[in-house]
Amino acid sequence: MPPNVVLTGFMGTGKTSVGRALAELLGRTFVDTDHLIELRHGSIPDIFARSGEDVFRGYERDTARALAEQEGLVISTGGRLMLDPINAELLGAAGRVFALTAPVHEILKRVLADIEGPPRPLLSGDDPENRIHRLLAERADGYGRFTIIDTQGREPTEIAADIANRLTAEPDRPEQDSDETDPTDSDEVATP
Repeated sequence: MPPNVVLTGFMGTGKTSVGRALAELLGRTFVDTDHLIELRHGSIPDIFARSGEDVFRGYERDTARALAEQEGLVISTGGRLMLDPINAELLGAAGRVFALTAPVHEILKRVLADIEGPPRPLLSGDDPENRIHRLLAERADGYGRFTIIDTQGREPTEIAADIANRLTAEPDRPEQDSDETDPTDSDEVATP
């Protein structure tokens, strides 16, 4: 079993709900990188407004560095954290990384239904579905480096059990999961 398990992916793919279920199943501590950053530095929209994106990305790197030194964690990352090569190297060396995916229409449905969730400025505007398609295309290669887990039509506990089984069956498997379907083959499937 790897020291940590890292869940990455686009918003609305289930990182937080699956992460909590997986942590409970494995008897590990669940941490959410965005939540940790907010506890230390204030809300993410405020950080962007006050200090800019570069400062926020620095906070992400600091958080990745700190978490990479710990063990026994299930880590849910912000949507772009693992696209940074430094963060991917740090957290990838300290655990197994899974990229959660869902079709674009499912992501949109989940995000719009999450009225208690965080604000989603990336989806503001007239055509959020097109924006998701565009952002996913930009991020496809970065997320494609990790083991892909499709979350469509599955409960968080079922996805957590799938990941736990993979950890047990393939504890030392490299990050790229070559037997998975390439999520960029269809514009209907969203890479994280």
